[in-house]
Amino acid sequence: MTLLADAGTLQDDLSALRRELHQVPEVGLDLPRTQEIVLRALEGLPLEITTGTATTSVVAVLRGGRPGPTVLLRADMDGLPVAEATGLEYAATTGTMHACGHDLHTAALVGAARLLSARRDELAGSVLLMFQPGEEGYGGAKVMLDEGLLEASGEKPVAAYAIHVFPGRPGVFEYRSGPMLGGSNVLRITVSGKGGHGSQPHTAVDPVAALVAIAADLQTMVTRRFSVFDPVVLTVTQLSGGEAINVIPEKASLGATVRTLSHESVQRMRVETRRVAEGIAAAHGCTAEVDFEVQYPVTINDDAEAQWVGQQLREAFGEDRVLEAPDPLMGSEDFSFVLDRVPGSFIFLHCSPPGVDLADPAMNHSPTVLFDDAVLADQAAALALLALRRLEREAP
Repeated sequence: MTLLADAGTLQDDLSALRRELHQVPEVGLDLPRTQEIVLRALEGLPLEITTGTATTSVVAVLRGGRPGPTVLLRADMDGLPVAEATGLEYAATTGTMHACGHDLHTAALVGAARLLSARRDELAGSVLLMFQPGEEGYGGAKVMLDEGLLEASGEKPVAAYAIHVFPGRPGVFEYRSGPMLGGSNVLRITVSGKGGHGSQPHTAVDPVAALVAIAADLQTMVTRRFSVFDPVVLTVTQLSGGEAINVIPEKASLGATVRTLSHESVQRMRVETRRVAEGIAAAHGCTAEVDFEVQYPVTINDDAEAQWVGQQLREAFGEDRVLEAPDPLMGSEDFSFVLDRVPGSFIFLHCSPPGVDLADPAMNHSPTVLFDDAVLADQAAALALLALRRLEREAP
């Protein structure tokens, strides 16, 4: 049987696994129940399995029947602190939710492990399976890298791939060369002045007025200091000052999320945000403390790997099911840490179920988002196919 046909025989099992995972979403780096389910699902396969110490990760190495390099496949496993409102019969009731589809990612990678294990003798090298906690803001990929992920098979992988589900026409894969997702950065600014009575602002040095001016001018700074061809998104999401309405506080602060599409923009943003904050604060007689934290780097697909992925997916699934994305998205991913060290590609798979308005579906992270697990066989097959064919490229 072909790889896709074999994957089809796994569909029911993978759907059941996904629904089991969906009911017990866990948040952060500590996912004991999820880890237990994954380990059980991998039982009996010819894998070398290790688990993390700083996080409940699962790393499995499948060594092929012929010598060769290593290819990495990744699935993230964590949920979100979102109360589910989908109405599904298998909906989570824990106050947490797999609102980003990581339950599908995990089930699909288990499926890929089974497909590749059945073809172990054909593999010209090793496949490194990365089951990762803590993608949603906890940097789980970086934790796993620090624990030696890339050395698990004995050598650094030559390529790395991940498939992420997304609302849209079911079964359609989407890829692109270069930046696929924005880098995520956190900006915090604290302005210090001199407190006083709200009725006598002339006797104080008002940090609130300075902070409001900074918040407004940050938007102008983005449009005047950064090229539209290397876009930056800066959104102020937090403003805080005093507690009493008639008191001018000594300090006021803001928080903002900053999304970038190049490493150069990140470094320039560090300089420009400080310049704006300190300059405007000084003009108001205040001082400003600026903290710019890089949370996740830009997710950058290797050009050659991305184009090769598109070719493989078209050959396997047909032209009408594979699109080259015209633009990146400004959401972020910590698979970026892996792609910073290993050439590879991050791919989307659209999977809205029947009945969802494709023109306006609930999106990832929404309490009402729906993903159709009917795509799991194809998702597992795609992962296995990329690993199998990428190793064949290196075979003598």
